[in-house]
Amino acid sequence: MNKLVLAAFLFAMLIVASCNLNPPKTVDGVYAIEQTIDTSGTTIATRFLPPDGYTRKAKDSTSFGFYLSNLPLKRHGSAVHLYDGSLKGNQSAHVAVINMSVGKRDLQQCADAVMRLRAEYLFHNKRYSDIHFRFVSGFNCEYSKWREGNRVALNGNSVFWQKSATADKSYASFLKYMETVFNYASTLSLEKELGSIELKDVEIGDVLIRGGSPGHAVIVVDMVENVDGEKLVLLAQSYMPAQEIQVLTNPMNSQISPWYNLDERLKIYTAEYTFEKFQLRRFEK
Repeated sequence: MNKLVLAAFLFAMLIVASCNLNPPKTVDGVYAIEQTIDTSGTTIATRFLPPDGYTRKAKDSTSFGFYLSNLPLKRHGSAVHLYDGSLKGNQSAHVAVINMSVGKRDLQQCADAVMRLRAEYLFHNKRYSDIHFRFVSGFNCEYSKWREGNRVALNGNSVFWQKSATADKSYASFLKYMETVFNYASTLSLEKELGSIELKDVEIGDVLIRGGSPGHAVIVVDMVENVDGEKLVLLAQSYMPAQEIQVLTNPMNSQISPWYNLDERLKIYTAEYTFEKFQLRRFEK
């Protein structure tokens, strides 16, 4: 071995030793280069770690924000499946799949997934009277009436309740109610139900939505802040055809992906859709 080769070898060994003595900075045991994802995490809050300088604020355990950030996830690396069990064509738009049923019909698409998450939260907190969604026609579909055995009936353009079933408070019946909502509601009707919010005031549970045919909707499922009050959020969606709800990548900023800074651009480019800054909206408390 000549002197030049020996010197290069010794220098390489020195670098290796230095790296072993001073490993990369870690966050909760995950190396900094991979600090936004902990593959062992089983919920949104445990899977996705805040970027350096950001932290999660404590949440009321009965809040919508707490519910969303603690949604269970499928194993890291899981593919998104459609309602019929086949694979979604674009598997590059997501970083995680929420462990929640999508149903067997092509119903639970974008706005439907947002309504599903909101209704699931209210159902599991026993806030049954707060579960209601308007159809495109304007009809207010109240879950409290459905529980009593009423069902939606149509007569031409008229929509009304008709007592045609026994009272049923089961979760299976709740899912049937949601399928009825999915049939008659859309981004057009949901957009009208939600109040407008400025990006600087974003909270978990807020919705980016554009009503139309087709429109689209994504929901904020987690958020972190820095000491200056700057916020980063995680976004989730379903899409067409009906598919599992998924946490999105950020195609515009790989340094913080999958986190989004909603206020950094004139338009908000998500993994599969583009929103305007004024299209952020919120459910009533």
